[in-house]
Amino acid sequence: MYFVTTELKSGFIVSILKKNSAWEAGPFQARSIAGTYFVFRAGNHILRLFIFLFTLLSICFFTSSLLAAESVAEPLPLNSGLHPIDWVIIAFYAVMTIFLGWYFSRGQEDTSEYFVGSGQMNPFLIGVSLFATLLSTITYLSTPGEILGKGPVYLVKDLAMPFIFILVGFFMLPVYMKSRVTSAYELLEEKLGLGIRILGAVMFLGLRLIWMSLLVYLTAKAITTMLNVGDEWIPYIVMGTGLVAIIYTSLGGLRAVVITDLIQTILLFGGALLVIATITYHLGGFSWFPTQWNSNWDTQPFFSTDPATRVTYVGTFLSILIWYVATLCGDQVSVQRFMSTRDAVAARKSLAIQLTVSVVVSLTLAMVGFALLGYFTAFPNEIPAGMELKKDADNFFPHYIANHLPVGVSGCVISAMFAAAMSSIDSGVNSITAVVMTDFFDRFGIKPKTERGHIFSARLLALGIGVIVVLSSSLMGSIPGNITAVTNKTANLLTTPIFCLFFFALFVPYARPAGVLVGAVLGTTTAVLIAFSGPIFVENYTSDMTDPISFQWIAPAAVTVNIASGCLISYLIASSQKIRTGT
Repeated sequence: MYFVTTELKSGFIVSILKKNSAWEAGPFQARSIAGTYFVFRAGNHILRLFIFLFTLLSICFFTSSLLAAESVAEPLPLNSGLHPIDWVIIAFYAVMTIFLGWYFSRGQEDTSEYFVGSGQMNPFLIGVSLFATLLSTITYLSTPGEILGKGPVYLVKDLAMPFIFILVGFFMLPVYMKSRVTSAYELLEEKLGLGIRILGAVMFLGLRLIWMSLLVYLTAKAITTMLNVGDEWIPYIVMGTGLVAIIYTSLGGLRAVVITDLIQTILLFGGALLVIATITYHLGGFSWFPTQWNSNWDTQPFFSTDPATRVTYVGTFLSILIWYVATLCGDQVSVQRFMSTRDAVAARKSLAIQLTVSVVVSLTLAMVGFALLGYFTAFPNEIPAGMELKKDADNFFPHYIANHLPVGVSGCVISAMFAAAMSSIDSGVNSITAVVMTDFFDRFGIKPKTERGHIFSARLLALGIGVIVVLSSSLMGSIPGNITAVTNKTANLLTTPIFCLFFFALFVPYARPAGVLVGAVLGTTTAVLIAFSGPIFVENYTSDMTDPISFQWIAPAAVTVNIASGCLISYLIASSQKIRTGT
């Protein structure tokens, strides 16, 4: 087989046709060799492009910092909203992503190519894509808001990344990568039977549909803040965001998703840097960086025996550690990306890239929160009427983007927000489509006779799933709490129960389907009781009241109850079976 690669010669990137007999080219590769393989076999050059853009943005940031040393602190001029140039930038980004979806749709011949890129994806691209998928607009908005309104303890989560890499990279991935599957839930049937496989698939569908609905709603709500329009515009913004993501995802499959995720990562990181740069310039330096605990922040102890304490260092570390491990090992969105790499080593590289980029962007978004707090503290008259730093912390980032950034820069940053939303929608839709096609249609023999018909069905299904997400997003506005709390109370309820299914299947030799089912029910019930402990256990509860149990204990408590009860019931069943059979 011949493929196009790239090399750097005399300062120029050139294309070279090379032969590789170790891997036979399929129809898709043969048809799009000059395009797709130029991109996907040039991983090193894509990495160089990423580094170049990162360096360029950093230069702009530090240039503004140097200029700030010669300037006097003054408030930024207030804009009346988005300029037509900003709208042109946003429209260009939307058209570009749709074009990429069409481009990668050409010549697709089988669902393996559509769902997992034929298992030959570049580890760097997969790592960045996994980061972009798990980031989403939720994190992009919630991190600055959490830092601004609650305090910096949220950053403790980054200390968990090395432990996550060891647990997932060296203990989990080698086991997973032994089986090359399209749907992660195929692994469950081998050990625990068809019923548990269907249970896992159904739980995943519920998890991702709720998650995508939430992030689409939050994106639309943030955009209404930027446009200074009422909530009645939310449905229209939801439809616009969802439509673009659905079109390019249903057309291009995983390859389109991965490439757009790379672009979206650059956009959202650059957008955060631009916000920091403008504030640094107008404040005359880094005076926005806190040197003491702000009076606006909550008390955030290292540990507390009071479960109602909203955030602690220990709680943050444990909840993030468990959430990441559960998501990376039990969520089709993650497993599908690992399966698209060559082997366990390549998957581990993707994981390392994902966690590294996550830490860098997390720290950058935290700096955005610090910068916003410093800016509005220095210029309290710039705080809009009816908004408070603590109560409305989630709204200051979108307000600043729309009303204080220079023309053109606002368009870039808003495109980054759309990018964060679409990177999660595209991954969710693609993964849900893979699960429905593999675990339901294909498993029960409901599939077209040809591969082209199979791909057409997958695209049609992806379109339908996107429509469901857009419609269900209207239900998300009734859940109380800031973005961080709402996310944990909805989208993350099923994360640990799904992971526990894999834990039983792969690491508990005496696991029995009945025990696993009991564990899943009790674990999910525990998560729901903690997430909604306020409305359930507090009489006359209102949204501004403190929950009796913090959202940080949802994951630790749910996984503990799930595994303990599942292991106990499975052990009792296995023991009784041995007694009856006399073995």
